[in-house]
Parts: sequence; structure tokens; C-alpha cells
Amino acid sequence: MFRKLALGISVIFQPLVIPTLMVVTLFYMVPEATVVPKGAKWAVLLLISFSTFMVPLLGLVGLRFSEVINSLQLPERKERIYPFALVSVFYSMTLVFFYWKLNIDQLLIVTLGLVTVSLILLTLITIFWKISAHQTAMGGWVAIVSVLSIRFNSEPMFYYFLLIIVLSGLIGTARLYLNAHRPSEVYAGFILGFGICFPVYYHLLIN
Repeated sequence: MFRKLALGISVIFQPLVIPTLMVVTLFYMVPEATVVPKGAKWAVLLLISFSTFMVPLLGLVGLRFSEVINSLQLPERKERIYPFALVSVFYSMTLVFFYWKLNIDQLLIVTLGLVTVSLILLTLITIFWKISAHQTAMGGWVAIVSVLSIRFNSEPMFYYFLLIIVLSGLIGTARLYLNAHRPSEVYAGFILGFGICFPVYYHLLIN
């Protein structure tokens, strides 16, 4: 039962989902953080979800059916490099599109940029070391929520911050329970995501 629960957590909160959840945080938890018009937020969110989740997921499924990878869970380090690189290309294209065509909010562009940089660095690290992509994504999300909690201090944001911390712990525990990673790989992934996102967000919103 615990293995099924751990697998369910890993699947539901897979790394491709986190960028969409980051934008949900910006748009609906702290709507004053962005200048995106209220009526346009849903359309922008759908576009981001399509380009950072659906399209990359279809790309991974295509790799699986063409037998370039043996499993969508990518248990082997070497097997992760090509899919991560492919998703990096998709994310880079999304960033370029939003920057040149839909540059309607600086914080949104910065968020997409940080996600893309984190993924590119994750891909480069994976050439030598298999660290947790789940925790890289969660580290970035925790970093963003922590800075937003400081800048837009409110009781709902405090509890939301605690929720994300607990969720990150659950996901890390699930990855360890499934023997998908060693503890050092989970910690390294979190530090990578947090270390990239926190200083940039802090400089942008606090300094």
C-alpha cells in the first residue's frame, strides 16, 4: 500500500506539473504579484500548462514508444539525459515565445526563465550524477513561495508556505521509498532548484 501511495505522489507531482503550479501560485495565491489582467490569467495559465506539461509529456511518450527510453519513470541516469535535454528545448522555446510575443509581466517571464535554467543545469548535472528532478522542481517552488510569503505577508500565504514545505518532504520521502534516489541525490536536487530561484526572486521582490 505504501509503495502505491509513494508512486501516486511521484506521478501526481511529477516535475512537469510544477511550473503550472508555480504560475497558479502567482496568479491566484498572490494576484497582486503580477500585472496580468484578471480576464487573461486563465488563458495564459492554459498556454503555459500546454507548453510546459502536455507537449513535453507527449514528447516523452513518443520516446517511450520509439524505445529510446525504457520507462517514463527514467530509473537510469544515462536514460534521463536525452529526455531532459528534449524537455529543456521545449521549455526554452516557451520562454522565448513568452518573452518576445507575450511579455506582459516581468515576474512571469522570470519564473519561466528560472524553471528553464534549472532544467538545463539539471540536464548537465545528469551527465555525471543522477539527482532528483522532482526535488529540483520542488526546491524552486519552495523558494518562490518563501519569497512571496515575505513580500506579501498574510496568514493564507503563511499556511500555503507550510503546505508546500510538507509537500516537498512527502515527495522526497516518496522518491526515497521507491529507491529512485539516494538521500544525497534528493538533497542535491532540492538545493539546485532552491539555490537558483531564491536569490533571483529575493533580489527582484525584496531588494
